[in-house]
Amino acid sequence: MGVAIFGIILMIIGRIISRVNDKVRIFGTPAIGVGALLIVVGLLFASVVQIDAGRIGIKKLYGQVQNDVLYSGLHLINPLMDVETVETRTQNYTMSGVHNEGDKVGDDAIRVLSADGLEVTIDLTVLYRIIPESAPTLYKLIGLDYKDKIVRPISRTKIRDNAVYYDAVSLYSSKRDEFQARIYKAIEDDFKARGMLLENLLVRNITLPTSVKNAIESKINAEQEAQKMQFILQKERQEADRKRVEAQGIADYQHIISESLTEKQLQYEQIKAMKDLASSTNAKMIIMGKGNSPIILDGK
Repeated sequence: MGVAIFGIILMIIGRIISRVNDKVRIFGTPAIGVGALLIVVGLLFASVVQIDAGRIGIKKLYGQVQNDVLYSGLHLINPLMDVETVETRTQNYTMSGVHNEGDKVGDDAIRVLSADGLEVTIDLTVLYRIIPESAPTLYKLIGLDYKDKIVRPISRTKIRDNAVYYDAVSLYSSKRDEFQARIYKAIEDDFKARGMLLENLLVRNITLPTSVKNAIESKINAEQEAQKMQFILQKERQEADRKRVEAQGIADYQHIISESLTEKQLQYEQIKAMKDLASSTNAKMIIMGKGNSPIILDGK
């Protein structure tokens, strides 16, 4: 549009020159022609606007925001219109206690009070995008600094409002998913009312007070020791059961043997054993017998 304005100025100068003396009058007509050409070129460029992929264009005419938007591509518009481009791809806003990890420099983690009155620190990432059809309304009511006006304050407020329903240990462990779903629903409704779509909410880290962390670690260590002792006791019980079964087997064996052996059977087995011993080259003299009638076997 600046080129067209420069062309208008050049045409005015050309007309003024054409009315003065003959020496400079000859420059008036070319100046008017160049000015007219610049006006045409300027209006042509001002009438064509390109919107990049992942963005939309919001049209303004004399400060009045138009309700329709321009999508990615090349568009022919009123040359008097201004076009403000807005990002429609997924954006993220991170609030973290780690230096230079979040959108704000320094410690930007969210500190909340739990149901049991303890201070819990939460790191959060919000994934969202602008709804294209709602972008003109968002621009009119909020402007382009919606991160600082909407995303940050709403997210922090909703987390603080909902953290009071959970105690610190539950937030850290068993109720973490439930807490995340609860704040997601609360933030989603507020975002949608303002023309933004909440895609995901990531509770990246929950930090408990040092005293609570130490208590949890002590409890976990005690539970692990108890489980270890239960394992040892179970192993000892199994070993005792094994020995009991082994002893019962030996007792049963001895009982069966004692019932099957008679006096004559024992005497016969003794004679066989002595006979084998007598036939051995190491045997010298073996005395066998019972009572007063011994039997002497000489192995020579």
